[in-house]
Amino acid sequence: MEMLWFWLVSVMVAIYVVMDGFDFGAGILHLVVAKTNEERRQVLGAIGPLWDGNEVWLLAGGGSMFLAFPKVLASGFSGFYLAIWLVVWCLMLRGISIEFRSHLDDGLWRRFWDGTFAISSVLLPVLFGAALGNVLRGVPVDGSGYFEMALWTDFRMGARPGILDWYTVLIGVFALVTVAAHGALFLAWKTGGAVHERSRGLAMKLWGGVLVLWIVASYATSVVNPDIFHRLPQAPLGWVASLIFLAGLGLVFVGIQRERFLLAFLGSGAFILGLLAASAACVYPVMLKSTLDPQFDLTAVNAAVGQHGLRTGLVWWLIGFPIAIGYLAFLFRFNRGKVTAAAEGEGY
Repeated sequence: MEMLWFWLVSVMVAIYVVMDGFDFGAGILHLVVAKTNEERRQVLGAIGPLWDGNEVWLLAGGGSMFLAFPKVLASGFSGFYLAIWLVVWCLMLRGISIEFRSHLDDGLWRRFWDGTFAISSVLLPVLFGAALGNVLRGVPVDGSGYFEMALWTDFRMGARPGILDWYTVLIGVFALVTVAAHGALFLAWKTGGAVHERSRGLAMKLWGGVLVLWIVASYATSVVNPDIFHRLPQAPLGWVASLIFLAGLGLVFVGIQRERFLLAFLGSGAFILGLLAASAACVYPVMLKSTLDPQFDLTAVNAAVGQHGLRTGLVWWLIGFPIAIGYLAFLFRFNRGKVTAAAEGEGY
């Protein structure tokens, strides 16, 4: 049951990254691909029906973590308190920016919220990417099962590193570029006119950057935590996930070249999903690696609740997960096709 719940939590977190990732990407790029008020309303119209529903997956992943591995959640929340505070503020500012932007027909008002939307959209993938970097690198968990970390120290590795060091910043930048590239494909698929053309032009450049950063980040990960790659031969799910993200990467470039942007967008999602799944397969059963002593690691075995709780939670998960997937499918089906900017005073 512990392995099953490890994978259920991992899958829901990966779905969140894929789904909220494209509207993060749209926010990162909207000042570049949209030059006029109408074009920016077109970008917001593309993500408007979806962005808040996408964030349900963050709550689902966090709730599942609380149900199955409360020790990991408690340790992570206390150790990453400042970073989580920043994430919450950025999530709030994104939502406020989307909702408030068109409340006043004033250029200064709209430019302020456009800038806020862009900045918060940039910071979120960097913070989430740095969090992934901390999980892969390890954190100073001690015998109590908890840890404390400064936001940064000297940017070097060590037994007591900061949340930000050269490795976690690299993973944060990789996450930023990947999410921006994911968003460019979504906008190329869902928009027309000038926004489509600019998004289409950026997509290939950004995915070239993703490819380079993926190679650099993979090498850095092999230096920081060699055990990850040593475990890959004994992790069949890791091989399957690796094939998925490599196939997704191929679909991205094929889709862009053939101007089949839905295909490219699906490939982008497969790349992100497969990369995260492969990472999860190679760190299992460790959920929080201790940089102080391996005996202090928090794992899916020593951090899980009892079997009764896991079995009861699984019943509710089997009810809730199909509902969430069905709602997601309905949203995309209902909002299919290209979007246009809403009339002034209507929608986004």
